[in-house]
Amino acid sequence: MSANGRHIRLLVGLGVVTVLLLGKIFTLQLLSSQYKEDADRNSTVYETIYPTRGVIYDRNGVVLVGNKIAYDILVSPRQVQAFDTLQLAAILDVTPEFIRRKMQEYDKRKSSIGFQDVTMLRMIPAETYLRFDEVKYRFPGFKGQVRGVRYYPVNAGGNLLGYVSEVDQDYIRRSDGQYRSGDYAGMTGIEAAREADLRGEKGYHIYLRNSRNQIEQPYKDGTEDKEAIPGRNITTTIDATLQQYGQQLMQNKVGSVVAIEPSTGEILALVSSPGIDVEQLSDIGKHYADIAGNPYKPMYNRAVQASYPPGSVFKLVNGLIGLQEGVLRPETMYSCNHGYHFGAGHKLGCHGHKSPLNMEESIMMSCNAYYCYVLKNILDNRKWDNVADGLDHWHEYVESFGFGRKLGSDFPAELSGSIPTSRTYNRSYGRGRWNSTTVISLSIGQGEILATPMHLANLCATIANRGHYYIPHIVKASEGVEIDPRFYERQYTMVDTVHFPKLIRGMWRAVNSGPGMGGTAWIAHIDSLDVCGKTGTAQNPRGADNSVFICFAPMDNPRIAVAAYVENGGFGATYAAPIASLMVEKYLKDTVRRHALEERMINANLMDRVKHD
Repeated sequence: MSANGRHIRLLVGLGVVTVLLLGKIFTLQLLSSQYKEDADRNSTVYETIYPTRGVIYDRNGVVLVGNKIAYDILVSPRQVQAFDTLQLAAILDVTPEFIRRKMQEYDKRKSSIGFQDVTMLRMIPAETYLRFDEVKYRFPGFKGQVRGVRYYPVNAGGNLLGYVSEVDQDYIRRSDGQYRSGDYAGMTGIEAAREADLRGEKGYHIYLRNSRNQIEQPYKDGTEDKEAIPGRNITTTIDATLQQYGQQLMQNKVGSVVAIEPSTGEILALVSSPGIDVEQLSDIGKHYADIAGNPYKPMYNRAVQASYPPGSVFKLVNGLIGLQEGVLRPETMYSCNHGYHFGAGHKLGCHGHKSPLNMEESIMMSCNAYYCYVLKNILDNRKWDNVADGLDHWHEYVESFGFGRKLGSDFPAELSGSIPTSRTYNRSYGRGRWNSTTVISLSIGQGEILATPMHLANLCATIANRGHYYIPHIVKASEGVEIDPRFYERQYTMVDTVHFPKLIRGMWRAVNSGPGMGGTAWIAHIDSLDVCGKTGTAQNPRGADNSVFICFAPMDNPRIAVAAYVENGGFGATYAAPIASLMVEKYLKDTVRRHALEERMINANLMDRVKHD
């Protein structure tokens, strides 16, 4: 082929390639929108729309936690241009040094921040925000943000409700991509327990930015924006009036009050004292250092996180086990000579009262010696191979009441408490080197037994129900919000239901027999309510004894079960019984008539008795 022919072929080939390239470019730029969209997306800015967090209600529709508007000032450091520091400081009502310090900090972090917004000021006054909004065009890179924050129309307990705070890097890593810097989440209480329902779903606006990173206009006229989806509202089982009243009774005291509706397991009140005031929750960052530094530990929810010896209220459990095992009958009589005497001069003491006495009277008068005999007969029963075997079977019974394990509530941070087994004492004394009298303090709820106030309230609800309980829970099923089916299931103990009425009569007599008749809880008597209760005085190595009381009412078809635990309160009848019975009166009668008792409980201050770390 001649040189001229090869030249022509080369020109034709180049022409074909050029036509193909021009066609492709024409298709991409004029006929296909994909190229333009990809290019646009490289110059888009996403502005997050934060959803309204779900409202939290009490059982009667009272708002416990709502939302209000807050105003923040955000900065995008890479978009900031030269500005008048003095003018901006005056507008935002801060010092020029504050702004310079912040800008220096952002400049150091510019590579990690990128084009993200960071919050420079939180929750500024509305008038400050409006003043800035009028002149924000003078300060490129600065902008305002309107968001919802929590507000608390009812002081229903900060420990109960919990607080919302900005997530940290650890939280972000654990969230599996659901949260990013600047997001907020529930950290404690109901806010944390129902975070998935309350948080809602974020939306966004998309804007185009120019080559100088300045926002020009909405992307596609806003057609691809996504609206935020509000969080689901939560209806709790809490009675706001009862919760507030419990907090009032427990002010200036350390301890807890838990009230449960026996027929459902719904928690009516969950008081931990001292607690966090709800006014501190909306801006927890401002108050966190003071709260965390408080020696009385107000963030510590004693209702579910404090493990205490239950004291004499635990005699009810041992009595029921004795009845089930056939080593105790209601008519069984035991003597008490100011206590139970065993071994070479050993004694577990008791207060003075009638002797001998039967089971009903032992509950009414809270006899220690009676339950020492009961426990010894349970553990030394010939049906067991040895005392260790007997203790492990006793442990199974006790665990069936919910002790020694988490109850499975929907409230976070619940502790399990502790119930000993034979392994506990084998480690301490050696296998075969201990017997029933070695562990005799278990008979009166001392020794190695530990339980939370929630456990004690659940015990009271179990007895009120004559042998079963519903797992305590704090959220009710409502529109869009389901609760776990396990909360509807009856949880039966290993004790036959026929035995419970035999103890309940003794609990009724403890409250409704006057002081001259030996009732240890007569102070809890309420006319026409048939309150049934049991006092407890739990030994406390850190000071005065702890005051304990459980009660339910009415005796038939009970509507409320209460456990009160007051650290360093002394006898069960001194503080715990009055407080618990006042809670019952408030809930069932709405109006408290025992004004002198109420005033004495509200005004009592036990804080100086408490020894803290």
